[in-house]
Amino acid sequence: MVPFHLVLAALFCWLEREQRDVIEFLRDENRVLKGQLRGRQMRLSDDERRRLAAIGQRLGRRMLAQVATIVTPDTILRWHRELIARKWTYGGRRPGRPGVHAEIRRLVVRMATENPSWGYTRIQGALRSLGHRVARSTVAKILKDRGIPPSRERPMTWRTFLRAHWRALFATDFFTTEVWTTRGLVTYYTVFVIELYSRRV
Repeated sequence: MVPFHLVLAALFCWLEREQRDVIEFLRDENRVLKGQLRGRQMRLSDDERRRLAAIGQRLGRRMLAQVATIVTPDTILRWHRELIARKWTYGGRRPGRPGVHAEIRRLVVRMATENPSWGYTRIQGALRSLGHRVARSTVAKILKDRGIPPSRERPMTWRTFLRAHWRALFATDFFTTEVWTTRGLVTYYTVFVIELYSRRV
């Protein structure tokens, strides 16, 4: 009867040889796939880098030098160091006031562009009437970040001016009429004012 330790040793040798064959096959397969890239850089996702880093750390530099084909062992070990560093890096909330919502930023920019004569305080008041409490300095910073100068420096086209003040604009004109009366020829003046928005005279 064959001793148990001999059977166990034979089984171990068979498993070891099979693992070597699997590793050799995977290495050659990786070389073929890498050759198909024809010099193009392989882009790995964050999840793929994490998996390679975790396994590569267990294998060690010496074994990685034998099996790694996509990237160098140093790169895989660097990924692992970065993975550990991110684990212990706490991204706590920065001190200070919370950031301004994107919708409010869009409102500030829109108010400034559609109403070039509005200053920071006027825009702040318009936002407050809409239920948004924003500091004047915040309004100024938003416009400065977008490259919009203060109201006194903003260019204003005639079209922009009319669109901004259309509901408050009136036009006026007059005409004369010559009328014969008992006193002779009399000139009558007719003056009218028209509200541009409603066309009401």
